[in-house]
Order: sequence, then structure tokens, then C-alpha cells
Amino acid sequence: MSKRVDRPADSRATNARSAGAQPTDGASVIAAMTEFHSGLRIGHMLSAVAELGVADQLADGPLSVEELAARTKTQDQALYRVLRALASKGVFTEVSPRTFGLTALAETLRSDAERSMRDVFRLQGKPFMRDAYGAIEHTIRTGEPAFEHVNGTTLFEYLAARPEMSELFSRAMGNGARQVQRAAVAAYDFGGIERLVDIGGAHGHLIAMILDRHPDMSAVLFDQPHVVAGAEEFLKGTGHRSRIELVGGSYFDSVPAGGDGYVMSHVLHQLDDDEALIVLRNIRDVMSADARLVIIDPVLPEGDVPHPGKFMDITMLALTRGRDRTERELRDLLDGAGLRLTETVALSAPSSIAVAKTGAPA
Repeated sequence: MSKRVDRPADSRATNARSAGAQPTDGASVIAAMTEFHSGLRIGHMLSAVAELGVADQLADGPLSVEELAARTKTQDQALYRVLRALASKGVFTEVSPRTFGLTALAETLRSDAERSMRDVFRLQGKPFMRDAYGAIEHTIRTGEPAFEHVNGTTLFEYLAARPEMSELFSRAMGNGARQVQRAAVAAYDFGGIERLVDIGGAHGHLIAMILDRHPDMSAVLFDQPHVVAGAEEFLKGTGHRSRIELVGGSYFDSVPAGGDGYVMSHVLHQLDDDEALIVLRNIRDVMSADARLVIIDPVLPEGDVPHPGKFMDITMLALTRGRDRTERELRDLLDGAGLRLTETVALSAPSSIAVAKTGAPA
């Protein structure tokens, strides 16, 4: 079991900044903007320590920076300065001079943590991703994804030609998606659905979590043929393989019929509005009158309200042609597909649940 060092509450409070707080005096404005400027360096440092596996080395308790440097094959003074800076933000803690331990934030950088984000930060540090974010000005000027401008191809074409990076990307997306999916399964009652179809369900992590709670439910896992083929091993380990039908195909062509429930997790936000309408209409075509569609995606608040989904939307802007939407934008999209939004459930995670049924809006 890992040993985490809890920081004093007042120290955490000192480092916390109220969401959306607006400094007004000159010194506070400069301090706030300087902290934003530091964000670039913080991101790079987190990617580096994630790649080096520093948090994994601290799983059994604090270590001196000299020992950490030996284990990670790094230079001790450089490592110390990086960890000192990160510890000032609550990621790691210097428990005694030049000796560091894990904090709750640092725990997420461990490979084996239940809520691991290590691969998310490793992916962020790879040049093909990092340089795309750095070229966001190109996207602002042209509306075209910076990723394509920097790398000469689309994100998924790039990954298809590089299996090692594709595997890292899949693990990173899985890290993030499972945090959202846990929150969704805890917050929303899928009860009453006898056959659930997961559209774009990858290897079936969401389906498995839902089936854990609903022993009488059966499911269909639908994704591209090569994706669902890779789900077999994971699903066997869940104990639910016999309850899940694997179907390969493209949601731009059609989706499986026969479900009284359909679910999509982080699918719509990968698509522009025209693509999203095609997929939603394909789902609408096979939904019965009493079926429901459960969408797990960021639902952005209007105006200046802080929300992590607004930054996830910038990821979609820079890397793909997709987008995250407000509730009003999502409602309009569903209306265009002959569906009506009946419920929205905010989650503790960055995403929300939106439930849609057939029929025109009232």
C-alpha cells in the first residue's frame, strides 16, 4: 500500500484559488496572470515526472532526492528543483530537507492508482500533442485543427501509423474516461433497461460497470471492428462476457437495433455538428417509443461560469473538429435529430449526463 503524506489544511488552502475570483488591484492582477503564465511550466514538469515514474518510486514512502534520482536515472539537483516547485502546488511534499513524499494529487501520477492520470500527463508531454497545443494561434486564425497543421495529418490517422503512441493514447483516454464513467454510473439509474447498446464503447469498461449494478441487463458493445476485437480479453475478466454481444461497424452508417437503452460516453464531443446529427439520426431510427438515449459528455455552462469542460473543449478545438456544447446547443442538436432532451444530471466529474427520448420537443 502506498504511503501518502497529508499536508496541513491551511497549506492546501493557501495554494487554492477561488474558482472564477476576479482580482481587481494591480498587484493581485499581476500575481494572477503570473500564475497563469506558470501553468505552461507546470504542465511540462508534470509530464516529465509522469514519464519518469517518480510517483511510482514513492509508493512505499518518502525518499531522498538522491535516491529518487538514482532510481529514475536523473540528475539529483535538477530533480530537486522540479519537485520543490511542484510541491509548492501540492503535488508531492517535501517532508524533510531534500526528501519527498506523495500527496493526494501526486497519487494520481502512480501507474497503479485507482484514479491514475499518469498516462494522461505522459501523453500531454509527447511532441505531437504538445506542439499542437502550442500552435493554437493557427486554429484561432483559420478554424482548422492545429494538430493537422503541425503533424500533417489528422489525429487518428497519425495514431494509426504509430502503434506505440496509439496504445499510450488509448490508455490516457481510458484514464480520463473511467473517472467520468464511475461518476456517471454512481449518479444515474440505468434501471428499467433490459438491453443496453453502448455506441462507441471501446473495450467495454462502461458497460462492465453498468452490468455490475444490473444483473438482469444484457448489452451490446458497438465500435469499429478492430476496437471491439480488442475488447474480448478485458470483458472475459469482468465475468460479464456472456451477457455482452460484440458488434463491429461505423456509427456513421448505422447502429444496432433492439435496445431499449442506448448510451454514448464522450462520443458526441468528438464530432462536429453535421457528423453528430448523422449519428443521432441513426440512433433515432432504431429507437422504440419508450427507449432512452443516455449521453455522457461535458455540458458547458453559459457565460463566465468556470467549468473544466471549457478547457476540454479547447482540446477538441486544437486536436479534432469536435466540440463540447452548452445545454442549449445540445438541445438544438437533439431536436434536429428528432430527439428531445428530457433530463440533465451534473456529475462530480467534468462531464454531465443528458437523457434524450424520441419525439419532437413539447
